[in-house]
Amino acid sequence: MPFISLRWILLAGYAVAGIIPLLLLASTMLHSVQGYFVEERKKELLSQANVISGQLTSSNFLFHEDHRGDMEEVILETSQREDYRVLVLDSSFTVVYDTGYEDVGKTYLLPEVVQAMDNKDTANEQEDGTVYAAASIMGLSNQRSGVVLIVDGMKEVRDIVGDIGKEAYLLLACIVILLFIIMVVVSKVFTEPVKNLIGIIKEMSEGHFERRARVEQKTHTELVDLAIACNQMADQLEKVESSRQQFVSNVSHELKTPLSSVKVLSESILLMEDVPKEMYVEFLHDINSEVDRMTAIINDLLTLVKLDQKEIPLNFKEVDLNQMMAGIVKRLQPLADAKSVVLETDYVKEIAADVDEMKLSLAISNLADNAIKYTPEGGKVKITLDADHQHAFITVADTGIGIPEDEVNRIFERFYRVDKTRDRETGGTGLGLSITHATIMMHKGSIKVNSKEEEGTTILVRIPLKQQQPAAQAQ
Repeated sequence: MPFISLRWILLAGYAVAGIIPLLLLASTMLHSVQGYFVEERKKELLSQANVISGQLTSSNFLFHEDHRGDMEEVILETSQREDYRVLVLDSSFTVVYDTGYEDVGKTYLLPEVVQAMDNKDTANEQEDGTVYAAASIMGLSNQRSGVVLIVDGMKEVRDIVGDIGKEAYLLLACIVILLFIIMVVVSKVFTEPVKNLIGIIKEMSEGHFERRARVEQKTHTELVDLAIACNQMADQLEKVESSRQQFVSNVSHELKTPLSSVKVLSESILLMEDVPKEMYVEFLHDINSEVDRMTAIINDLLTLVKLDQKEIPLNFKEVDLNQMMAGIVKRLQPLADAKSVVLETDYVKEIAADVDEMKLSLAISNLADNAIKYTPEGGKVKITLDADHQHAFITVADTGIGIPEDEVNRIFERFYRVDKTRDRETGGTGLGLSITHATIMMHKGSIKVNSKEEEGTTILVRIPLKQQQPAAQAQ
């Protein structure tokens, strides 16, 4: 697609929304001013036509030729002074006097003349801009004996309107220039931050996650929100990249340890001579244990990848959570007894929920198993099951070693260990809590941790009682 700058789009929008209406407004106002002057001139001409008509009536202009000379001079003087043409017509619409000396003897059947003869004095503007003002002349017995017709080319009005138009359009040009400058500045104010953000996003797409957009604190606008959102995205990308690098490092470390052990053990066997069969068997058992450990790590990694990519479907069905929790406790009871840890349960009510029983059971088992492993002898682990009208709540609380406050939010990171030494002693791949967290999220639930060192840890899992099925499945 062809590139069109947002700045030019804004300028075009401003022009359409601002300058064009301004031009239309100026044209309309100028037309209104011209109309006002024309109407006033028409009234003035009609008034003067009536004045001349009265003078002609009083001097019997149409019936006594002796008085015509004086009146013609008066009319001519008025015509020249006011810069319009005066015609006098008799009752047969014949011109008997014309200040322009052009149409004497001609017949004028103009609408204005006919209306004046019909006692309807009128003034109208013609298509060419000329104004005709006609007033009737009274004769004997109050009969209409003729018409005074004033013809004005409206030069004075056109000159006035032209002068006003020149000033108006000059002012309008100044306003348009000022508006254009303002539009350019405003469009730059809006588009420059966007261009900067685009540049920063492009740099981030190339791997420079440390880049940040500058946030102006003077005013808070949508552009500031956009810059903040861009910075937040950069923070998340930087965090993801850091987690990825840490994850690769952890995977390498976790696999390197058993591989090193396998290598040392196998080299020992190869270098030793006349080794008793019992030692071979012992070394091979150790190698097999390390291989099993690597297999467990790889299997957990594959499980996490499938959970992340939603490749492992969840088979939701209504499950009796009380019965599921009883099965979990039964499996973990020997581990608790071996450490002299009291495993206590509290099922507040009978609860059924739409869950994937196998996967949720493994997730809760992992939480309870960790609680038992990290609780000293003589401690207590309590598992509570409760619900409201929308969610089921599963709480696993222990009196174990606890988690430092600054590490609570990291326990679900892959391979993250609070106590590396103890975790190595208790076995495990360091991925169990990550798998648990992913499973709970796939159930559209949540998991919260509250812990204090040397006092214990409480983990609360919330699961919806009913899962909303996709529309396609619902049908």
